[in-house]
Amino acid sequence: MLQIKPILAALRRHKAGTILIALQIALTLAIVCNALFIIGQRLERVRRPTGMVETDLMAIQSRFVGTEENKTSPLIKADLQALRQLPGVQDVVSLNSYPLRGGGWSTGVRTDVDAKNSKAHTTQYFGDEHTLGTMGLHLLEGRNFRADEIMQADPQALPDSAAIIVSKALADKLYPEGHALGKPVYIGDSKSPSTIVGIVERLGVPWNGTWTDSFYENSLIQPVQLVSSFTNYLIRAKPGQLADVLKAAPAALVKVNRMRVIPSERGVRTFAQVREYAYKGDRGMAILMGVVCLVLLAITAAGIVGLTSFWVGQRRKQIGVRRALGATQRDILGYFLTENLLIGVAGVAIGALLAIGMNLWLVTQFEMARLSLAYVLVGVVALLLLGQGAVLAPAMRASRVPPVEATRSV
Repeated sequence: MLQIKPILAALRRHKAGTILIALQIALTLAIVCNALFIIGQRLERVRRPTGMVETDLMAIQSRFVGTEENKTSPLIKADLQALRQLPGVQDVVSLNSYPLRGGGWSTGVRTDVDAKNSKAHTTQYFGDEHTLGTMGLHLLEGRNFRADEIMQADPQALPDSAAIIVSKALADKLYPEGHALGKPVYIGDSKSPSTIVGIVERLGVPWNGTWTDSFYENSLIQPVQLVSSFTNYLIRAKPGQLADVLKAAPAALVKVNRMRVIPSERGVRTFAQVREYAYKGDRGMAILMGVVCLVLLAITAAGIVGLTSFWVGQRRKQIGVRRALGATQRDILGYFLTENLLIGVAGVAIGALLAIGMNLWLVTQFEMARLSLAYVLVGVVALLLLGQGAVLAPAMRASRVPPVEATRSV
């Protein structure tokens, strides 16, 4: 059975190398744990659902030119009619924005008209009775808008909406005790109540920044058709016909009215492309952090291999003496594995404290979430296994040193 005291004595004689490797393991653990935590957060963000049936959705941005802002209503109606007549189209809606688009409206909402502060923050979508069907939203309670409830309005002079549809997250925020259906909501600074006539299971906001995390699923839809030169057409294709609609829809709009601009970049996109663009930065960050982790782990493994190989070269005569005195190859192998394990344990102990301290600093500086101890535990196990794997090759070389080395001069 291996004696720990001789190993500790040997490590004390090689303080510089021992401390160097322990600190390298500690820094690697601290950085890797936090990097993996960030990667996990980013990937979780990328997978967040919008509440819509995304598979068959596409979006078109259109801006009328040469037409006064308050005279675009007939043009929008003509566009919607033309798009709905396309063979592969299931439904269409004209919206100010949609989830993950990157721009939209937001406001505070209250349940008490006299409240000075809003009870929740939410995004505002302006649509009509086709909004739920086009997006594929799941209506949990209540009803859809009626055609007679849809108003047309200038974006600069929005009317109060008598009826609104909200997401479940917003309904729960406004009325934690439940039963939000039929209850009043005061939007922005309005003194007139809007009644919740429907609650959908989920509807994300148009943005994906970390600043939206606290209200990501807080959304409301108002029955308002904005009269503006700019609009977004969200189109839901019939199953399996998205590719055909993607080609036909822009051509149909141009045929209806050529006096429009459809941007060449991101003007016509499937929702898969919308999601890909929205989370491009998050995926890039995850890949970068992953590369950093691999590089750090490789450097740490190389350091352990190099130091152990150096020590084996220095101790060949000592190893030969031990072999001559009866030590087996297994004893020599176990010695170096145990020696490296002790260095690794010291390193991960320091690294665990550094990882938690680094995360606390990131929390205060960048409003990040607190590091889960699961990441630290996984990191500790991974670093210890990496260390043992890295030391295995030089340790096996040490175990093959013959007893005759004891008779050779140093």
